[in-house]
Amino acid sequence: MSGARSGRQGWRYRANVAARVVAGSVGAYGVAALFAAALARTLPMSRVEAVSLATLLAFLVAPAAAVWAFLAPGPWRAWAGMLGAALLFGAIAWFAGPPA
Repeated sequence: MSGARSGRQGWRYRANVAARVVAGSVGAYGVAALFAAALARTLPMSRVEAVSLATLLAFLVAPAAAVWAFLAPGPWRAWAGMLGAALLFGAIAWFAGPPA
């Protein structure tokens, strides 16, 4: 009986880790890309400098988002955090308008 029970817990654990891995890779990429877009559109400098600085800072945001995916209390909260950050940065980029 305990063998069947541990099998079910094994699948739940694997699904939890798989959801966090996908959130930490795909979600972190999306958050970093939208962060770079939002920052590049709002920085008060030339277009090339703004894009370069925003891209460099996005390289710090991506691992922070990936770490968040594994520190979140559960996989649903990890995805909610990724979606919330993506929506925030996407809205900033949208309302900032087209690049200069």
